[in-house]
Amino acid sequence: MIVTKRVGRPKAFDRDEALTKAIGVFWKQGYEGASMKLLTDEMGINSPSLYAEFGDKLGLYLEAINSYATNDACTPLVALETVPDIREAVRAFFDAVVDYSTHHASGAKGCFLVSCVATSAGHVDGTAEMLRDAITATDERIKTRFDQEIEKGSLPKDFPSAERAKLMFDLRQGMVFRARAGFSDDRLESDVDKYVRAVLSAPES
Repeated sequence: MIVTKRVGRPKAFDRDEALTKAIGVFWKQGYEGASMKLLTDEMGINSPSLYAEFGDKLGLYLEAINSYATNDACTPLVALETVPDIREAVRAFFDAVVDYSTHHASGAKGCFLVSCVATSAGHVDGTAEMLRDAITATDERIKTRFDQEIEKGSLPKDFPSAERAKLMFDLRQGMVFRARAGFSDDRLESDVDKYVRAVLSAPES
């Protein structure tokens, strides 16, 4: 008896591209306003494919949050971590914030975590935890870069790494909020020098 191995059908969609499109729908419509029809139409898939891949609307939402937090929201952190000079690295961080909050592939403005996820954190299961994890991880990565610079002597021994890490995050949130409101990238860029100085200023004695 000859046994023929069945070859599974390939997925009819690109998962990452579908998630990017789902992020756009959730971002613009909110969790409650993002109907299954809106999601499937934008993602270019049918309902059975969505359920098979993501479980349900909540599963898709949590996957979308994870995708955004892992990729888009990390772009400024990658810039901070890879540019050698600390002043230029902090500038690169804010430049990246301006870029992704005004030119996201979904067409939405601002930040998905701020504009959508934060508003659903109190009533959509799992989102508050993911949001807290994203904030904590961001603070820690920024602090780690500052600590490395202290060890190298590029920053003073008494530089308040944890405090300035939180300041950087809070300044970032203000920038994406302004982007959401429609401020141009040029307008946002005009504040970058001021933010760099605030973050790297010598600690008060």
